[in-house]
Parts: sequence; structure tokens; C-alpha cells
Amino acid sequence: MGDGRLRSPSLRIGTPLNETSSKPQSNVQRALHELRDMIFTGQLAAGSNHLESELAAMLDMSRTPVREAVLMLEGQGLLELKPRKGVRILPVSPEDMREIYDVLTELESLAAEQAAQKGYAPHDLEDLARAIEDMEVAVMAEDLERWAAADDRFHAELVRLGRNRRIEMIVSMMRDQVRRARTTTLFMRPMPLKSNEAHRRVYQAIEQGDADMARAAHRAHRQQAREMLVDLLERHRLRAL
Repeated sequence: MGDGRLRSPSLRIGTPLNETSSKPQSNVQRALHELRDMIFTGQLAAGSNHLESELAAMLDMSRTPVREAVLMLEGQGLLELKPRKGVRILPVSPEDMREIYDVLTELESLAAEQAAQKGYAPHDLEDLARAIEDMEVAVMAEDLERWAAADDRFHAELVRLGRNRRIEMIVSMMRDQVRRARTTTLFMRPMPLKSNEAHRRVYQAIEQGDADMARAAHRAHRQQAREMLVDLLERHRLRAL
């Protein structure tokens, strides 16, 4: 049976690649981390404008590390620095999400296939099953935020079960952008009944060791999710015009 508890010691899902947990953060790293969190949680809303002095005051630090962090975030496509006008937080575009989901679909589907090939015992899949159960409870309670949190856990655990560190690293770099887009669109979507059914099919294929079915089921799920999210982002953009 496969060892479902084997984890990469060098990388936590969701941890930016330039961060380590064992070393104290510099002011630039702290500014980068906190500004990213504020963007991804919507505290710095897409389309909003801010002066660097305002951001420095929010973070309780000088402008120098904030400016360095802003330049890094501009390179990541999260904001733009406008001369004499400060910082503009860039919205997540439908085009961005199409590209991100194209990559996520391929990598997560491969992870599902590889997970099904590992011969996992039922106890190895407990975290995956629990995430599905939590999603189903959330849907019954019509709690979309709780559903989204459980959905994040499902996808992170699926990738971990594939036990391919490079897939984990690439997916972790994109996950925050997906969360950010979902924050914008979460309450525009219907209750995700079909999504939960798709998660269950992926789980059953992995449990049964059916690699082809696991890959096909997850691919179909991600493609459907992409179309819904892109459509919601398009509608959100039209409303903002």
C-alpha cells in the first residue's frame, strides 16, 4: 500500500517559494507577505488606488521596504505602480483565469492519475474524504465560504497525494490567484451541487485505483469550473464598466 502520509519537508502548500519558516523575515519580506495577503483577501480591493505612504502606514513601517515589495508585486502582475499616482491593485481578468486554469487542469489531472496509481489504503484518503464531507455539509447549510475553504483543502490534498513535488510547487504559485478570483465571484455563483458530485467521482476513482478515470473525471471537473469562473468574471467586469 502507498504511504499517504509522505510529505515534502521543503515546501508547504500555499507558501511562497521565497519564504522560509525557520528564518526571521526582513521588512521587505514582511511587507511583501502582508500586502499579498491584503490583495488576496480583498482588503486591498481590485481596482483600488493607494499611495505608498498609505500602505506604509497600514503596515506600520517605512516607505522603503514597502516600495521594494510593491515593485516585486508589480512583477507578479498583482498591481501597477503609476508615477505620481501611487499604486493600483489590478483586477483578476478572465484572460488570466483561462490561462491559469489551463495549467491547473493539466497538472491536477496528472496528480489525480498519479494518486490513483499509488494503491492507497482507505485511511490514506481520509483527509480527501473529509474535505468532500465538509463541502456537502456546507452546501446543505448554504454556506459558500465554508464550502470554498473545504474545496481548497480537497484540491491541496489531491495534489499532495500525487506525490510530485514539482506539481505541488507550480500549483501552489497559482492557488492564491484562484482564491482571489473566487473571492470576487463566490456570491455570484449558484450552490455547487455538481462540483461536489465531481469531487466524489474523483475520490472514488482514486480509491479504486482507476488512474484513467481519476484523470478524466478531474479534467472534466476543472474544465467546468473554469468556464463558470471565467463567465462570472466577465459578468463582474461588465458590471464594473
